[in-house]
Amino acid sequence: MKSVSLNELDQRFASGSPLELSALLPPGIQNEIGHFNVFNLSKIRQTVQNRPTEPYQCRTYYKVSLLLGHSKIEYPDNTIIQLSQPTLVFTTPKSPVTWLPQERQSGMFCVFTSAFLHPTRSGVVLDELPIYKSPEHPVFQLQKGDIKNAKDIFEKMQTTIASTYAYKYDLLRAYTLELIHLGQQLQSKIMLHPNHSNFARTTSLFIELLERQFPLENPHQKVELRAAKDYADKLSIHVNHLNKILKETTGLTTSALIAGRILQEAQILLRQTNWTIAEIADSLGFSDFAHFAKFFKNETSIPPGAYRAQTKSLNYT
Repeated sequence: MKSVSLNELDQRFASGSPLELSALLPPGIQNEIGHFNVFNLSKIRQTVQNRPTEPYQCRTYYKVSLLLGHSKIEYPDNTIIQLSQPTLVFTTPKSPVTWLPQERQSGMFCVFTSAFLHPTRSGVVLDELPIYKSPEHPVFQLQKGDIKNAKDIFEKMQTTIASTYAYKYDLLRAYTLELIHLGQQLQSKIMLHPNHSNFARTTSLFIELLERQFPLENPHQKVELRAAKDYADKLSIHVNHLNKILKETTGLTTSALIAGRILQEAQILLRQTNWTIAEIADSLGFSDFAHFAKFFKNETSIPPGAYRAQTKSLNYT
């Protein structure tokens, strides 16, 4: 590579001649520089009072933002989204948005070009990813665990970009893809039924949580979500509202749906394992054998021991 002296640099600046920075870089590294950056919002000077609404300056950049303050976003289709809790926002050069902070903002954001995730490097075509193809606006309010995940990724980005690690841009691509996949996981939760109502989506999320409790593989495994309130807390809604939704979409109450699935698992364990009935009761979240026996008999008209004996007799026959 041809070297450039300081005198030559001074002459170029003085004459107004254009200077190509890539000419100053070692071979190959120009493909890495300028395609990615990460920022901490709390370290950026902010003026919120009497501030006019301003658009995100997307230019040629894709942007992923973790916004922790109160603000709002307006899209060209006149959709306005109020942000009142930690939110992950994805923006692209093709979808300009207007963002209005309503207080001093904290959080982080990264910007990158499509070339940064070029197919020849990562196999990724940005505009073909679900997060950018969906007709829904990619704005996702975060729960506690997701907030920590997003913060951890951004903090790793900041540490990596400030390092002298030779392959840091490869690592930054991996972190960028991790952020995108986090967004797509959140997207899949709210788009299980994209053409259905919010009630149907909540019902699907409830059923998914319920089914994830099973199967029980050994007597030491316990059902973690046992009561209606446990599910409501996981879904971040009031238990009465969850009950109303499930009653409307399934015809059954939250407790009835949980009890039905508990009964199904109890029957499977009685038929297919040699666990004691006390072990089954404990794994299914009953305080003791008596409560389980009463529950099982109320649901099936026979005690669990008789059900097991009947099943063995039928199998033998």
